Amino acid sequence: MAYIKSRKHVLPVAVLTTGLTLALPAMAGTGSDAGTSPGDDAHQLGRVEVKGQRGIKRDELQSDKFTQPLQDTPQTVQIISSDLFNQQGATNLTEALRNSAGVGTFYAGENGNTSTGDTISMRGFDTSNSIFVDGVRDLGSVSRDVFNIEQVEVIKGPAGTDTGRAAPTGSINMVSKQAQMQDAVSGSVPAGSDGQKRVTTDWKQALGADSALRLNLMWQDSDVPGRDHVNNSRFGLAPSLGFGLKGDTRVWINLLYVKQDNVPDGFVPTIGLPSWTPQTGLGQLAGHPVDPKNFYGTRADHDDSKTAMATLRIKHDFTDKVMLTNTTRWGRTSQNMLLTSFLVTGGTATDPMAGNVKWTNPADLSTYTMARSTPNFKDQDNRIFTDQLNLRADFATGRVKHYLTAGLEFTRETQVALGQAATNGSKWTPANLYDPDWNATGLSWAHNGADGHGKTTTTSAYLFDTLKFGEHFLLTGGVRADRYRTQYAASAVCSATRAPFCGTNPAGTVLPSVDASTSGTLLNWKLGAVWKFGETLSVYANSAVSQQPPGGANFALSAAGNSADNPAMRPQKARTQEIGAKWNTLQQRLSLNAALFRTTVDNEINTQVLDDAGNPTQTGRKRIEGVELSAVGNINEHWQVSAGYTRLKTRVVEGAMTAQDGSPNLTYTPDNAFTAWTSYRFDSGLTIGGGARHSGELHRGTDGAVGTPLYTQAWTVYDAVVSQAVNRNLTLRLNGYNLGNKHYVAAINKSGYRYMPGAARTFLLSADFRF
Repeated sequence: MAYIKSRKHVLPVAVLTTGLTLALPAMAGTGSDAGTSPGDDAHQLGRVEVKGQRGIKRDELQSDKFTQPLQDTPQTVQIISSDLFNQQGATNLTEALRNSAGVGTFYAGENGNTSTGDTISMRGFDTSNSIFVDGVRDLGSVSRDVFNIEQVEVIKGPAGTDTGRAAPTGSINMVSKQAQMQDAVSGSVPAGSDGQKRVTTDWKQALGADSALRLNLMWQDSDVPGRDHVNNSRFGLAPSLGFGLKGDTRVWINLLYVKQDNVPDGFVPTIGLPSWTPQTGLGQLAGHPVDPKNFYGTRADHDDSKTAMATLRIKHDFTDKVMLTNTTRWGRTSQNMLLTSFLVTGGTATDPMAGNVKWTNPADLSTYTMARSTPNFKDQDNRIFTDQLNLRADFATGRVKHYLTAGLEFTRETQVALGQAATNGSKWTPANLYDPDWNATGLSWAHNGADGHGKTTTTSAYLFDTLKFGEHFLLTGGVRADRYRTQYAASAVCSATRAPFCGTNPAGTVLPSVDASTSGTLLNWKLGAVWKFGETLSVYANSAVSQQPPGGANFALSAAGNSADNPAMRPQKARTQEIGAKWNTLQQRLSLNAALFRTTVDNEINTQVLDDAGNPTQTGRKRIEGVELSAVGNINEHWQVSAGYTRLKTRVVEGAMTAQDGSPNLTYTPDNAFTAWTSYRFDSGLTIGGGARHSGELHRGTDGAVGTPLYTQAWTVYDAVVSQAVNRNLTLRLNGYNLGNKHYVAAINKSGYRYMPGAARTFLLSADFRF
């Protein structure tokens, strides 16, 4: 994201807030009109054919597995439209997701590893490995740009029936732009302080009577305001060709290439934050937090990645009631990274300088240094090949209408991680704690042979059906079977204290550490009912099950007895029950939604209950209960609004507590979250708008660290936009973020040694054009 801001302020968190979904059918008569038979609208159900809808209220999901408009879908689903996140100036997925209350990046990594890319949490669980593009899993820990995205779909609750293995609390699907029969050129040129530069273009061109080309381009070279040296530079190219777009057989060839050359952010020490207490030898630092703009990495730090994707999508209408869709995708993401991180440890009573922080004069802050002790290396390659075949059929059995979809999927996913490590015991020169210099020397590194190779092959079959009984009652059910096999082999540097043990081998020898496989069948299901009161109000209830097998999140199996990725472990199982209401009001311009839900996650590792061999059991259980409210759409033709609120009660029901403060709460999950955005467009072409974002406090994870913060404080920030249409082709837009310049903690790492500063007051000026 690009911004303008005062040089002394922190990294801006772009944009705002909530996104939701729901709205009136974008394709007329999708199974809701009393006077139509099922299938009368079947020809219009090609969900990926997003027709460039205007406004922020959307009602159509891409997936053919969702056959009804959102008002008649018995589940919490939010659609964040490109009109909304573009108005806010969002450039990546994390920024767009700030429109969904309680969804975001709250976790900054383990002790020695700092999180990178889209580290997304939702309803208490990590959702980073449940991100999809056009219904196909998207692999890799990279930041995903939205220059080629039509809408972002946030599906909350177990999503295993829709997607296969998934996070316990949902999934995120990004819908790509693709060719359509239209001639237009649009784009945006934002600019700001701290070297903010970005250009995006979207060119649509009809080719002949029924073919079309669409080309999206993106270029960015931007420092991150409020953070010294951190930089995001990337280039993206996304062509789409469509053939036979007016016929019964429609074909799209969609390509994507994104190259990123970034300087990653290792974040900032938590010294002096609320609930930080001085460690031994560091008492003199109380009341002296570091400047949140400080960069503790080095010139050698880099995060370079390449993403390539090729998709062939074919849709054929046999009749106006039967449609066949086939999607074939090949994708690859490669990432090479060095991120210098740190642990802010104190000393001991006998040796105050035994930790990572040292000094020459305890009364002089300028003499304090901190070891750059934990370089994070990554040389990883992810690949996926999938073929998805889906049949949609609308028919009637007597007076009951059916909207049925069935399909087969085959997917092969691979991950190769090449081990790297510092050589000859070398390390970076320490960083000055209060004035770090990135011109560090000393560290050398190389591949060490401690590699990991993982592969998961999945064959799936599913069946969904919505039964419509008259005009007031719908019953929706789905079942999915996934036959999977995961294979994993890895090597590690041998050790005298843990496997693989060196034995007679010299210290530092690379030896096989894991050679394992696991297979099984996951059976996931969901069932929901909708009661309709006229055309505008729906009340629903649902129940669903989703599962995640060992190695399902990261392709890595483990021989450890306390790891959920041990092949001997059963899949993690999530069960959700939800009731809610959806109301389209103000002549169906505005959608109001409310939901109450409970998710229980079983088969968690329980270190407090051991089996006969002394190993942890899978008797652990976690629970999330909550309420979610949202509103999205138009008050009138000039006034737009998007808002959401969620309140969560999370706890460990069985098993060891996960929060460092001893509470039963789940970690890195705000108990309250709120997001709102509204804008008003005057007849003169002037638009003014703004919003607020709020996140409750976060509990950090259990750890042996002493004195580090146990939690983060709640925060609220305010954003605004002003734009003016110069003429029909050009609009100037000024976005302001965190107008009160609130200093807050956006994410904290497990041990509490470091945190991600929230976005400071920032401004971004953009020229949006359309021809």
